[in-house]
Amino acid sequence: MSRTNFDQLLEAGCHFGHLRRKWNPAMAPYIFMERNGIHIIDLHKTVAKIDEAADALKQIAKSGKKILFVATKKQAKEIVAEKATSVNMPYVIERWPGGMLTNFPTIRKAVKKMANIDKLMEDGTFANLSKRELLQVTRQRAKLEKNLGSIADLTRLPSALFVIDVMKEHISIREAKRLGIPVFAIVDTNSDPKDIDFVIPANDDAKDSIETILTACCNAISEGLEERKAEKADEKAAAEQAEEASEAKPKRTRKAARKEEPKAEEAATAEQAPKAEEEPAKEEETPVAE
Repeated sequence: MSRTNFDQLLEAGCHFGHLRRKWNPAMAPYIFMERNGIHIIDLHKTVAKIDEAADALKQIAKSGKKILFVATKKQAKEIVAEKATSVNMPYVIERWPGGMLTNFPTIRKAVKKMANIDKLMEDGTFANLSKRELLQVTRQRAKLEKNLGSIADLTRLPSALFVIDVMKEHISIREAKRLGIPVFAIVDTNSDPKDIDFVIPANDDAKDSIETILTACCNAISEGLEERKAEKADEKAAAEQAEEASEAKPKRTRKAARKEEPKAEEAATAEQAPKAEEEPAKEEETPVAE
């Protein structure tokens, strides 16, 4: 079953590319035609590519890994923040911190610094600071929150990157490629899809276009998370059953042993009885032999 259909994408304006003079020839396979100097994207290919990307994203989410959403352009910020939060995934909508992936430990230190400031504020350590010092700390905390607050839960490198504008986010894509992290991206007709693992050819400027594609992808991520939760519940139930069975088994064995004890005594008595009868017969035969 397709996650999006042709009409949904058409209505959202996903088919509008850039002016012909701004196009990148590498996007030729995804261009349907040219109209009034503007390239029109082939939405049949867009539908297929969304389904392909959604299936891959679902598997990543199902395995319990994180997908980092990146969109620093104005019209995509709110949508990305909303959709990524709905599936509990990290995102970057302000300036991309250089070296965020290639120098990840340093970024983690900055995130920990933010957590330490919160801790010191809660336990009253900053109560003795002057107004000026407190203002400086508060401003530092606000700046860290703005740039890194959305990735506070990202304790390890993400397993995938989802980018809205390939040209604008070229630094993040370069870092991901260096580390071998797969990149999913909405790619317009003016961009080069060469470094993108999962290309979704579509308009990356219109809000409706971005929202329609992100909704389909985030629904797939949500499905993957639900399946993971269901699998964990099944594993837990199976483990509990196995534990109960192992506890019940020795009890049954002990009960059976108690039942078998009288039978064993009877069998032993029955074996001894014939031997007792045979012994006198041997004594009678001895004088005859003499």
